[in-house]
Amino acid sequence: MLERIHLLVVREVDRQGSLTAAAEILHVTQSALSHTVKKMEQQLGTAIWDREGRGLRLTQAGQYLLSLANRLLPQFEHAEQRMKQYAAGERGTLRIGMECHPCYQWLLKIVSPYLSRWPDVDVDVKQHFQFGGIGGLFGYDIDVLVTPDPLKRPGLRFDPVFDYEQVLVVAEGHRLANAKYIKPEDLTDETLITYPVDTDRLDIYNQFLGPANVAPRRHKKIETTDIMLQMVASDRGVAALPRWLAEEYADHLPVVSVKLGKDGIAKQIFLGTREADEPVDYLTSFVELARAGNGKPARIRR
Repeated sequence: MLERIHLLVVREVDRQGSLTAAAEILHVTQSALSHTVKKMEQQLGTAIWDREGRGLRLTQAGQYLLSLANRLLPQFEHAEQRMKQYAAGERGTLRIGMECHPCYQWLLKIVSPYLSRWPDVDVDVKQHFQFGGIGGLFGYDIDVLVTPDPLKRPGLRFDPVFDYEQVLVVAEGHRLANAKYIKPEDLTDETLITYPVDTDRLDIYNQFLGPANVAPRRHKKIETTDIMLQMVASDRGVAALPRWLAEEYADHLPVVSVKLGKDGIAKQIFLGTREADEPVDYLTSFVELARAGNGKPARIRR
């Protein structure tokens, strides 16, 4: 019979690279762990590891167990932590995953009133997930996913939070600053500055440049919005950002926003959650607060 300890052993041996190191993490002796491994393989009726000298290599069955361990163990650990918090009269931590770089400014406007409303709940923000944002939800690494690109999956729900328009941001003196709208070919001689995201996940590429088979002269990636827009203001490149964010920076930087294409690029931000977490009041409260429009950016301009 497959037991939780089997999954723990497979995961830790894979993480640590040896029985000796895994035994230390699991607080058992190496001989005890070796006995557990032998008994586990006897119970399951198949080899989990191939022995290669003093090393171990997972068999096909072992690879399957490792995949199962990476999915199920975080859920057990999350549930145990939640039970301890309930027992201590605590609420816990709301873990927010971000797949939207420019949404940090918006998130800050939501978090402030949320923390006031829920003083016994902490907030943690994560940007990197082992299996992506959707995997982060399924693996219980995060509780809420902020994303412009929802992927419908059984067991998950995505609530639209706000609409926005993706625009091109240029310096006030740039040759495109007074254009009515931008055409893809206008960017062939430009340095395009973006967040460090895969090109196929950038709207400026997959909804604007790609369909026209056009590429910018240079593509430069910058992590922070402040530095990105300082570069734009210095006329060292152009950037595609939400209009609401660009206009906030236009209050103190010499930058302007120009529509991408004649009809513009309309987008939405969604909050993804697990359907099973619907009874968790402090989680649903966050979604309700976000949908109510606290700190809500302006809607797309037509």
